[in-house]
Amino acid sequence: MIGVVGAGRMGRPMVRRLAEAGHEVRVLGRTAESRRALAQEPAQVVPEVAQAGEGAAAVLVCVHDDRQVREVCLDSGLLAAMPSGSVLVVHTTGSPRTVEAVADRAAAHGVGVVDAPVSGGPPDVAAGRITLFVGGDDDTVARVRPVLRTYGDPVLHVGALGTGQRVKLVNNTVFAAQIGLLSHAARLGADLGLDERLLLDALTHGSASSRALAGVVRHGSVAEFARSTSEFLGKDLDVVRAVAGELGADLGALAPALDALSDATEAARGRAAARAVAATHAVAATSAVAAATSSGAGTG
Repeated sequence: MIGVVGAGRMGRPMVRRLAEAGHEVRVLGRTAESRRALAQEPAQVVPEVAQAGEGAAAVLVCVHDDRQVREVCLDSGLLAAMPSGSVLVVHTTGSPRTVEAVADRAAAHGVGVVDAPVSGGPPDVAAGRITLFVGGDDDTVARVRPVLRTYGDPVLHVGALGTGQRVKLVNNTVFAAQIGLLSHAARLGADLGLDERLLLDALTHGSASSRALAGVVRHGSVAEFARSTSEFLGKDLDVVRAVAGELGADLGALAPALDALSDATEAARGRAAARAVAATHAVAATSAVAAATSSGAGTG
């Protein structure tokens, strides 16, 4: 049996892939609303975190951030409920310190821990091709690899516990820096008299092509892509800066590129706010004209 805590955008397609592969799946649904939604999935839905771990060979944690990982893994009865010899998999991107703290607590219960942050999105999970950066000892990773392979390909064992998080944080830093550099490229293009959409689309066919550029093109501009990715990238970049500070690591040339991303995100938010205000004023003006017309018609 496989337990899943965090059946959201990423966790829910994992549940489906696991069930399709023949695994019995137990998934946490804390609220009545979430339990109703999860009732459609091929899994047993339970209301308590600890129940997701009872009798489980592995439990997958796919929550939002470090705070939630600690809440689920350290402040509940999950680890105590999991059988000795089982494995806890932390898919959440966060600080290596968090997964190390979880592993310290888990050891007392005979539970192994691996960190396996993902690169990709829900469609990649559904297709069984999400990239997993896995950190953990060889034996623990080997035990849980068949489970990970039901939705992950490639499953990359990158080193000891915590290295999966370190690789993912570097990955997201480079991705964010690329978006920041693209904002400067779009500015250069404007100075050269180029249309941003046409420029960016053309670049996808050249050596400047990248996954970040493809995302920008899909969203129509650097600013809009920066805004759409700001929630998850902002969280991860806060972790990167904190971990780099703890370890005395230097972001080097990545730092100004990340600043450029922040500038592009703020600019996009400003434009979105301005559009919202303009739309509100337009609606108000239309309502005023309609009211005046109605009043005139009534007195004629």
